[in-house]
Amino acid sequence: MSSSASGILLFAHGARDPNWARPFEAAAEALRQRALAAGDAALAAHIRLAFLEFMSPDLPAAGRELAEAGCTAVTVVPLFLGAGGHVRKDLPRLMTELSEAHPDVTWTLSAAVGETALLIQALADSAWQLAHPAQPVA
Repeated sequence: MSSSASGILLFAHGARDPNWARPFEAAAEALRQRALAAGDAALAAHIRLAFLEFMSPDLPAAGRELAEAGCTAVTVVPLFLGAGGHVRKDLPRLMTELSEAHPDVTWTLSAAVGETALLIQALADSAWQLAHPAQPVA
């Protein structure tokens, strides 16, 4: 086991079509690059993407991997546009399972990314750009 470290576990729904995961994989890689640019190679090494269903790894497997890598604090970030049933019901149950399976790790659940002002603005900017391709986004 490596020394104590923090991790980030991105959590997405999953789909049968493997192409569906591409934007989430790109987001995980961009997050790793951001950690590296900030000089935090340890965090970059402890960023994982997990899925609720249809795809691997699932949340328990990705969480176990981070715990075995020596993470003592992991933030779980739901990559959901809204806090529907999966975020409000399934995810808290999975968080409890993670805590019970790995009691030496502090598991913190963040808000869903779709609830952040940053993503809401990005959605509006993207919609504007798609509807008005000749006009720049302000």
